[in-house]
Amino acid sequence: MGQTIACANQKGGVGKTTTVVNLASYLALAGERVLVVDLDPQGNATSGLGLDRARDRSVYDAVVDDVSLTDLMADSAVPSLTLVPSSIALAGAEVELAPIEQRERRLAHLLRPVADDFDYVFVDCPPSLGLLTVNALTAADSSLVPIQCEYYALEGLSQLLATFNLVRDHLNPALELKGAVLTMYDSRTRLSADVAAEVRRHLGDRVYETVVPRSVRLSEAPSHGLPIHLYAPTSRGAEAYEALASELRARDERPGAPAWVPAHDAVGGAVGGTARGAVNGAAGGTPASDGAIDASSGAPGGRPRPFVASHERSAEVVSA
Repeated sequence: MGQTIACANQKGGVGKTTTVVNLASYLALAGERVLVVDLDPQGNATSGLGLDRARDRSVYDAVVDDVSLTDLMADSAVPSLTLVPSSIALAGAEVELAPIEQRERRLAHLLRPVADDFDYVFVDCPPSLGLLTVNALTAADSSLVPIQCEYYALEGLSQLLATFNLVRDHLNPALELKGAVLTMYDSRTRLSADVAAEVRRHLGDRVYETVVPRSVRLSEAPSHGLPIHLYAPTSRGAEAYEALASELRARDERPGAPAWVPAHDAVGGAVGGTARGAVNGAAGGTPASDGAIDASSGAPGGRPRPFVASHERSAEVVSA
């Protein structure tokens, strides 16, 4: 039986789409049947897998007009990796869905007939905690959270986990936190190490051991419409995502692995207006306005150190 994973983080520019594209690619290379649903109006997962964002039909047609996902699926350059592309039309979907009953369950309804045809279904969420992200979390078995090692990382994580808990409480009781991926880790700065340690202190073994470093090659690959294993297979970024795919599969195969959901105070943040508004809007009110999302960074494990939130720390260099 396959699993649906929503890759979400309301903070922008943290490597969310990069994680979806490359993790999905390496899982497909390992023989898994993988589907990527690009639910971001920017369509970066679509172009990152080599497809044109200016398509006649996209996931917009499924979400708004109930077109079957099967009719929208397209092959990627990676064998066993299928894509449901996005388009800019999706930007207006939240407004168009506003008067529709059960609007927060549209994606769950669409995925139900096809999810078991795949081992993994990844939903690339938009940079917001609005109705599209709520749809993804409502349809998912679990959520994968990329986290960048930077000053505001924990603040964004707190907001996301608040939304996670609200969706779990009101829309999808089975939702779990699959894990957090640390990306854009810069070993030259103490700030990266401190933030990574703080994330591990809060989330424990739900943070993957594999960390994704800052990489020029990872940044370049999307402009060529290629996942990293086709663009720069020997780069540090490629090695990191290959290792992450192996770690994810190993965790999934571990017998009796306990389910984990974040406590309401998991990162010390209260459930704020942004999160509550997103879920309340999806469940019955006006959809919340967009926030900002993407993926993140990483750091080695080990004993957590106190997080020092001074701007000067970002310039410090970790000694070899």
